[in-house]
Amino acid sequence: MKAAGYSREGTARDVLTVGEIDTPEPGPGQVRVRVRISAVNPTDTKTRDGTTSRPFDGVRIPHQDGVGEIDAVGEGVDPSRIGQRVWTWLASPGGDGGAALAEWGTCAQYTVLPAEQATVLPDGAPDDLGACLGVPAMTAYHCLFADGPVAGRTVLVTGGAGAVGHYGIQLARWAGATVVTTVSGPEKAELARAAGAHHVVNYRDGDPGAAILDAAGPVDRIVEVSLAHNLAQDLAVLRNGGAVVSYAATPQDPSIPVRALMGANAVLRFALLYTVPRPVLADAAHGLGVAAAHGALTPLPVTRFGIDDVVAAHEAVEAGTTGKVVVDL
Repeated sequence: MKAAGYSREGTARDVLTVGEIDTPEPGPGQVRVRVRISAVNPTDTKTRDGTTSRPFDGVRIPHQDGVGEIDAVGEGVDPSRIGQRVWTWLASPGGDGGAALAEWGTCAQYTVLPAEQATVLPDGAPDDLGACLGVPAMTAYHCLFADGPVAGRTVLVTGGAGAVGHYGIQLARWAGATVVTTVSGPEKAELARAAGAHHVVNYRDGDPGAAILDAAGPVDRIVEVSLAHNLAQDLAVLRNGGAVVSYAATPQDPSIPVRALMGANAVLRFALLYTVPRPVLADAAHGLGVAAAHGALTPLPVTRFGIDDVVAAHEAVEAGTTGKVVVDL
């Protein structure tokens, strides 16, 4: 089969290669997925370049997310799963699949991974949506619901044109919340409105905190992309007893205003998808499947590359391409 991979950390042009390798076989508890689309997340490029280094030996096939069909199952997996159209989450590393020294991400014609990490994509949901789920949508789901339901509440999603922001908006609206979001300009504002935000605030115009309060009043929950930059604003708009959930790190850690947080009776939560307990991740995957089946989720704008152009795909993510960069298999 054809696959992309790397055997050492570095820039995309220095370390990523494409070639033929043996097709993996699923081990006990695993499924094999014939991959149609592999999605690239910023975390994939950071793992490849060593920013978030994870030790490995041999070859690592990159990318956590993708969409395809199960074509083989390992011992202990119901054979009726063969033929299911699925989206994958946290595929790499997914085990050695019977082939030594490999970590099977989705940037290959076939991947193997634990059966529970291949979630059925509902009928009617396009492949592009399946490719966009995984890291961004599961992050949004966990951040949004970690402190309970949001029906009847007001949710602020900062960075509403981003991947996590897009699904934070859609999930909050689907769950019955009033949704306000912040963006950096008119084009991104249109993306946030298309995702379903009730109120969109350009944080580069005037006083965004005042604009948020004017549009939606105090907020109950904040899905936060940049805590270091936005914590003072978050506290200014947060309702007493509300929660701020941060899912992205910035080069500089924020200063934590303990007294102000105490006065607001605020919950300050941090989330990293890769260390979230597996049962919680499984609940998120199930919830996303329900939302997708109800038509509540839409794909991000997609930028496509072929597998032979995987280097360009990684560079596009590093350049901050809006939406989702994918590799067609």
